[in-house]
Amino acid sequence: MSFDRHLAEIAREFPDWTIWRSDAGRWWATRHHPLTSAQRDLGCAMTIDADDPAELRERLHGQEQLRERQERSGETDT
Repeated sequence: MSFDRHLAEIAREFPDWTIWRSDAGRWWATRHHPLTSAQRDLGCAMTIDADDPAELRERLHGQEQLRERQERSGETDT
């Protein structure tokens, strides 16, 4: 699969993130909106990187699970 196709598929799957590949060949994603302190406390990251598209997708799924856990717990910033 082409580089552009990987980018497009991941971007569609994770619309709250900007996805790109660096000149060095690493895959990156950064959130469109800032994190709350509660999300940061749970381990959510503003930007993540990976060696390849599959690893990036896996890390993005992990980040989404952390965010959903925070939302379910009802924790908010004060």
